[in-house]
Amino acid sequence: MKQKIIKTIAVLLVSLSFTAVKAQTVKDIDGNIYKTVTIGTQTWMAENLKTTKYNDGTPIPLVTDNSAWINRDSISLTTPAYYWYDNDSTYKNQYGALYNGYAVKTDKLCPTGWHIPTDAEWSELTTYLGGEDVAGGKLKESGTSHWETPNYGATNESGFNALPGGYRSMDGIFNIINNGGSWWTSTEFNAERIWIRGMNTNIELVFKGPAEKPEGFSVRCVKD
Repeated sequence: MKQKIIKTIAVLLVSLSFTAVKAQTVKDIDGNIYKTVTIGTQTWMAENLKTTKYNDGTPIPLVTDNSAWINRDSISLTTPAYYWYDNDSTYKNQYGALYNGYAVKTDKLCPTGWHIPTDAEWSELTTYLGGEDVAGGKLKESGTSHWETPNYGATNESGFNALPGGYRSMDGIFNIINNGGSWWTSTEFNAERIWIRGMNTNIELVFKGPAEKPEGFSVRCVKD
């Protein structure tokens, strides 16, 4: 009888352990599995999104040619797209993909049951961590394995594990890998721009600003 009870307890513990591990991950339509973290009342991906398809299975266009951005000094790329930093897919696993604002506004990038956070949801996150002036340090991965020195104030005590994935600018040029990272919100500043949040190796604050929709930035999803 005693052995039966012990065996039953062992099975329950294994089951509970599996459930806990499963609850801390989410899978996208491509089959990529992401760690997640609960911060306050929010549950976030603890990795940058890297899907190449919308959550309905439709492929997202991959744009590599810089000429797609510039046509006689005017922006010509006005459709959804994603890119690997420097057009090099080896950046995928560590830093995820960069998506333009038109892809963000499809509302189909994140796995079902998740969404791109609003600017207000980012504010909730930074407020919970003590305010924008110090939240970056608590969100950034600590050390200099990925962030350039000095990675000021970085403790990653939140478990968010922010990485410096760089961005793609209006002229199609890739910039600041290992020095900074920025993430789209879903909140429009105006018809041409969307609010982003960003972090830099030289500061511990989370900065905020409007970005042009053709630009490419990282994405973190938050649970519905």
